[in-house]
Amino acid sequence: MVKEIQLRITIEEEKQPDILAKKSAIKLGTNQDDISGVKILRKSIDARKPKIFFNYKVAVYINEAIPETSEYNFNYQDVSKAKPIHIIGFGPAGMYAALRCIELGYKPIVLERGKNVQDRRRDLRAINQDHFVNEDSNYCFGEGGAGTYSDGKLYTRSLKRGDVRRIFENLVYHGATDQILVDAHPHIGTNKLPKVVQNIRETILEHGGEIHFETRVTDFNIKDHQIKAIQLQNGSEIAVDKVILATGHSARDIFYLLDKKQIAIQAKSFAMGVRVEHPQHIIDSIQYHCSGERPDLLPAASYGLVEQVKERGVYSFCMCPGGFIVPAATANGEVVVNGMSPSKRNNLYANSGIVVEINVDTDLPKYEQFGALKGLEYQKNLERLAFTAGGRSQTAPAQRLTDFVEGRLSTSLNDCSYQPGLNSAPLHSLLPKFIGGRLRKGFEAFGRKMKGYYTTEANVVGVESRTSSPVSIPRNEQLHHPQITNLYPCGEGGGYAGGIVSAAMDGERSAEAATSNL
Repeated sequence: MVKEIQLRITIEEEKQPDILAKKSAIKLGTNQDDISGVKILRKSIDARKPKIFFNYKVAVYINEAIPETSEYNFNYQDVSKAKPIHIIGFGPAGMYAALRCIELGYKPIVLERGKNVQDRRRDLRAINQDHFVNEDSNYCFGEGGAGTYSDGKLYTRSLKRGDVRRIFENLVYHGATDQILVDAHPHIGTNKLPKVVQNIRETILEHGGEIHFETRVTDFNIKDHQIKAIQLQNGSEIAVDKVILATGHSARDIFYLLDKKQIAIQAKSFAMGVRVEHPQHIIDSIQYHCSGERPDLLPAASYGLVEQVKERGVYSFCMCPGGFIVPAATANGEVVVNGMSPSKRNNLYANSGIVVEINVDTDLPKYEQFGALKGLEYQKNLERLAFTAGGRSQTAPAQRLTDFVEGRLSTSLNDCSYQPGLNSAPLHSLLPKFIGGRLRKGFEAFGRKMKGYYTTEANVVGVESRTSSPVSIPRNEQLHHPQITNLYPCGEGGGYAGGIVSAAMDGERSAEAATSNL
């Protein structure tokens, strides 16, 4: 017999061996000796009050053994001689599209502009140390996409778009810890995710798929409302049947290409702002109601904040406890910041994007001349402003949080995890008033919600501009473009996902759609 129950465990109880079995026996009114095992289904922390609890959802096996294998089977077969499906981009959407193609009996041929995970490291080092951006290999472009070296958070609200558990199980199949199957806010960590990504690559290659790195798509040859061939930067041309477009939210050249060829795209609302960084102990003390070091069993504390300011949402985005701020520019002449956390989340700092909603239909009247690309051009201008204010390198413009809100230049800045360095700049006046004014009000409100959050010990770093794509690529119910019947836009670049998990699910759906009538 199997019973699913909820348990609340104190920090003191958590240290006891077999505590879950003991508490389960008490709650079920059964003998502990009859419990064969307890399987954790979900684990979260309730720190709303000074007495902190671990909340567990568990399956209790009474006189019955716990199954040793997963209920998910991934039927990867030899597709070396099967019909090909071309996939542009090898981030989460592209990777999962390729894996799903193999399961369905089709050969994925992946074209990725960037390098593999190992070779990307040199280019990331060049950004951090030399302030040079390789426009095809950086924190956004390359094997695994933006998530590989920028975090690996797997939390998603996209529960109706597909089988989230299947996505997680496939990550575990490829080497991720099975802890992601139970954590309420699962996270792999930027130090472990590259190996998982490499294992996915090896699965694809071992089963007959192809992956071509440093292969940038520059044009489409279109006839009779279909892409007949793909042109590459090296001048070669590839004949294609079905094309899954999974290029991510920062592949601006693809948006320009589609617009130039009069393939319909649409301006899409998005969000931009800054990244704020606190010493991690400040966030711990606020969230865990503690002074000094947090209890050993508790992870680095996180937060989620939202406030309405002048009819626009101001909210935290991609919060990284125990993490780093990283340079996420995809071209020289721009500064973009993002956040990441290692698996242990043991860095001294906590950072989060704090961004303002932008409605492209009403908020950008001066950019109407750019049509569907108006949000993209607005985004680019903010990143160029940050580049200039930072000192015309990857050094980022920054301000103490209190100085930003109170409108004064910081005479000094706090230590920061951002490796290229900071330059004191008046972000409060440099940012467009539409964004800067709302951010200042938002920070004041956040300080009232989290006592201690509004502090001179925090830095505001600019700019956080790549929260999502400012462009969407339309598709119909069959998931192909309404004009180009063999083009399947998907993932964040198409405007159909907002993170690793939702992009992976959309990649699978696109693979199913692209192969449905072959």
